[in-house]
Amino acid sequence: MTSDSESTNHSAVPVVRMRGITKRFGGVLALDNVDLDARAGEVLAIVGDNGAGKSTLIKILTGVYQPTSGSIELDGQRFEMSSHSDAIAAGIDAVYQNLAIADHLTPAENLFLGSELTRSVLGIKLLDNKRMKDTAVRTLKERLGVELKSMDVPTESLSGGQRQAVAIARAVRHENLRVLVMDEPTAALGPQETSRTLQLIKSLRDQGLTVIVISHSLDDVFEISDRIHVQRRGRCVGVVETQTTSNEDVLAMIVGSKTTAAA
Repeated sequence: MTSDSESTNHSAVPVVRMRGITKRFGGVLALDNVDLDARAGEVLAIVGDNGAGKSTLIKILTGVYQPTSGSIELDGQRFEMSSHSDAIAAGIDAVYQNLAIADHLTPAENLFLGSELTRSVLGIKLLDNKRMKDTAVRTLKERLGVELKSMDVPTESLSGGQRQAVAIARAVRHENLRVLVMDEPTAALGPQETSRTLQLIKSLRDQGLTVIVISHSLDDVFEISDRIHVQRRGRCVGVVETQTTSNEDVLAMIVGSKTTAAA
C-alpha cells in the first residue's frame, strides 16, 4: 500500500532519523547499531521475531529508554530526550498494546487523563467536563471518523476497536503530533475491528502523520504499510518497499535466510 505522496516523501528529509542506535542492558546487547528513517505521510512497519529489538527501538524513539550510543534527528536536527514527556513535547507519541486506558473513566476523561481542562467559577477551578466531552467527540469524528453511541459510559463497556480509537484519539488530539508509534494495534481484535483499526491507521497516514507500526501480522503489515523495516537479533537486516516485495521475502529476512539494502 503506497500513499499518493510517496515520491515526495522519498526525496524529503525524514521526519525521524535514527543512526547507530545501540542499547545494552547490563551484559545483554538488545540493539546493535540500528538505523531507521521515518517519513512524513507514510506507514513504516517494524517486524521481527520476539527478541529482535522492535520494542526497545521504539521505546528509545519515544523517550522511554536512553540509547547506549547513537543519535536521533528530528527534521534533520539533532534531538535528545531524557523522558517520554520530551518526546510528546516534540510531537512523538505512542499507543502501546495495553492501551493504558482507565476502564472506569468515560472516553472523554481518558482523552484528557493527566491534562484535564478546567474552568473558573468564582475563583475556584473546576473540571470543564463539557469542553472535554465536546473536544473528544470532535477529535474522534474529525480525525478518526469514529462516532460513539454514548460518551457518558465507562470505557470498559466499549468494544476493543472503540477502545483502540479512544487511545489513538488521546494521542492525535495534540495539535503538534507528528509521529505516532503503534505497538501491535490489532493484537486483541476480531476481524471486523481489525479492519476498522487498519482504516484508522491509513486515515492518519493520509492526514500527513508519520505512523510507525510494530506488528506480528504480516497480513496487516502488507495491508497498511509503505515500507517495512525488518529486525533480527537486535540488528536491522533490511528495509523494503511494501509494494515491491512479498510476504515470503519478508519472512526470509525475519528468519535470517535473506537480507536486503535499505529502501
